[in-house]
Amino acid sequence: MITALKTRSTANPHLPKSFRHVRLELAREAGSPEGRSDTGYLLWVPLDASGKIDTKPWKEFRDYYRVLKFRPAQANEIGHLVHRKNGGWTLQYDISGEDAEEEGFHLEDEHLVPGEYVSIREKEKTHVYKVSTVEHY
Repeated sequence: MITALKTRSTANPHLPKSFRHVRLELAREAGSPEGRSDTGYLLWVPLDASGKIDTKPWKEFRDYYRVLKFRPAQANEIGHLVHRKNGGWTLQYDISGEDAEEEGFHLEDEHLVPGEYVSIREKEKTHVYKVSTVEHY
């Protein structure tokens, strides 16, 4: 499934060079004292010089702001990062865009650089993820 995200970019060779693959892995929490590298997200987003998600190309390239959710023993889910009017970001797996399934907690303010932490609200619980890698496409 990771290849599916990379392959999509070749459909539009005019994407901004700021697009990056960001891997988020579950940080330590109750039940996972060491964290989990098999539980997390891959984000495909443009980042500005400070590592924040760049909203400038959103209107033109919003279909390329992608997310892949991975969990052990479950099929990967592929969706979009959706920029909300309030400035926040949601993770949307229903491509019709009707309901946000998960919400990035102040994701618009986060620096997506290795070692930083990001909170994502999944259903009724917020989990913390560590940025493990950021790679150029």
